[in-house]
Amino acid sequence: MKLAGRTVAVTGARAAEEFARMVEKMGGMPVVFPAQGVATADEAAMERQLEALFAAPVDWFVLTTGMGTETLLAKAEALGLKERLLDLMAATPIAARGYKTVNALRKLGLVPEVRDDDGTTEGLYRQLAARGPLRAKRLAVQLYGDPQPPLLRKLEETGAVCVNLLPYIYVAPEPGPVDELLGRLIAGALDAVVFTSAVQVRNVMARAAETGRKREALRSLDAGAVAVAVGKVTAEALHEEGVRRVMVPAEERLGVALVELGRWFDS
Repeated sequence: MKLAGRTVAVTGARAAEEFARMVEKMGGMPVVFPAQGVATADEAAMERQLEALFAAPVDWFVLTTGMGTETLLAKAEALGLKERLLDLMAATPIAARGYKTVNALRKLGLVPEVRDDDGTTEGLYRQLAARGPLRAKRLAVQLYGDPQPPLLRKLEETGAVCVNLLPYIYVAPEPGPVDELLGRLIAGALDAVVFTSAVQVRNVMARAAETGRKREALRSLDAGAVAVAVGKVTAEALHEEGVRRVMVPAEERLGVALVELGRWFDS
């Protein structure tokens, strides 16, 4: 059994049952420490964001997640603005990150003009910047639960004018499970920590910083428990937070991540 004797934590509660079943089947001990919180939306804020979008032409739509793209259209439909938004998207070049975003666009009959080169927002930025200077360009940027992600900061640093579209945001998780995760991580009681979203990474590291334990947490992830990122954006967030050793599965799936984790331990 590839995870025999290994204690493996996951920070995504939504995948908890599937995760526990797979880890136990592989001989390991699963533990769950929810670090994402719940997604919520502010309808009034979404309406203001869409009106700001419609107020002047944009040079690009920058779409970062499939779920975010679908939620954005759903919110626009609830506000009676879906057709107007679709017309604008059809008339504007689109830059998209990830196959899920591309699939969401395909269902709408839309094809992105620019795609990331490696599945990350950094890769999306590279490909977009390669199309020409972004200074003074007006970009509609679909965010994904984080109102100030690195991509947005990088675009603004180039002088781009960003119209932020935040169809959902994650409420901070309860600190108790995150504190327990950090305590067990630093104590060396975990063999791996599986992160299934960038938001989970941000929340864990923010709590570590708040409680004065970020340096210890980073040291533990570099020399003790291995950080596993389900998805390249999640891996990108771990690297941005200072985690140097990150295992990224070939496919963005939890099961694949656990199989590759077992192989990693064997090697």
